[in-house]
Amino acid sequence: MEFLLQREPSARRTTFGELSLDDAHFCLTLEDEVREPVWWKEHIGDWDIDSLSKVVAKWKIPHATAIPSGRYPLTLADSKRFGPGTLTINGVPGFSSIRMHGGTDVDDTEGCVIVGDRQDREKMTISGAKFDHVLDRLKAKVKAALAQGEVWITIRNHSGAPADEA
Repeated sequence: MEFLLQREPSARRTTFGELSLDDAHFCLTLEDEVREPVWWKEHIGDWDIDSLSKVVAKWKIPHATAIPSGRYPLTLADSKRFGPGTLTINGVPGFSSIRMHGGTDVDDTEGCVIVGDRQDREKMTISGAKFDHVLDRLKAKVKAALAQGEVWITIRNHSGAPADEA
């Protein structure tokens, strides 16, 4: 199974996006500001994860930077903060414990992806993860897919390419 998170341009420290599955809309997202340089994706295949993490450390602002665009395995893992079966994005260079969870605004992200079904562009907020069961539906999809094999998430910046090449 492959999810696609298509990001919009960042504004006011916030990045809105849309998560789709099999080319169909699944939910909306909210993340921290995208800070990766334009050349980021050109070099991913050239470096190992440790080297990539060192490069990311040069432009990352802890708890205020969206994860780099790319393709990552998505699993369900136990989290001290969010409990068992937490949606987890793995193998992100320079980041750890990246989750997909509920929240309201950029102050709730800490580098994670917040899901929901309504975005307020004026207030820069998202809602619906718990009240509208968006998070439960997403977890159920991932759980069922993991029973059949791997689950991946591809994150693309606003240009449509895996890295912002605009």
